[in-house]
Amino acid sequence: MSSFPKPDARAKAVVASVATVVAVVTLAVWRPPGILSVVLALACVLLGMVAGVAVTAARQAGPPPAPADSAWPTQAPGYGVDADTLEAIDPRAVRNLRTPAGHPVDADTLEALDPRAVRQQRTVNGLSDR
Repeated sequence: MSSFPKPDARAKAVVASVATVVAVVTLAVWRPPGILSVVLALACVLLGMVAGVAVTAARQAGPPPAPADSAWPTQAPGYGVDADTLEAIDPRAVRNLRTPAGHPVDADTLEALDPRAVRQQRTVNGLSDR
């Protein structure tokens, strides 16, 4: 952790606004010829955008968050299922619970099906692939 605190959005907005005003005044008073005027103009635009974003962040910032409690929670929020229970669950039974009623087809069944038999069943029932 650093010894210097991070500046908040308001401080960044003030610094960026002052820098923008300095760059605009420098550009207006000095009027440098050539590429230096383009660089100063781009710096004005960039600093103006930084100031605008910092002002928006300062407006949207709520109250500072309360420091989190350093104690570990006694029980994590969840469904009360531990790793041993998850290992004991049959994956096919879980898949069958997820499928709609009347269609208990899991991945193993789909792999075992012969595509030709499925096509024949569709043509018998009046369904077509095309």
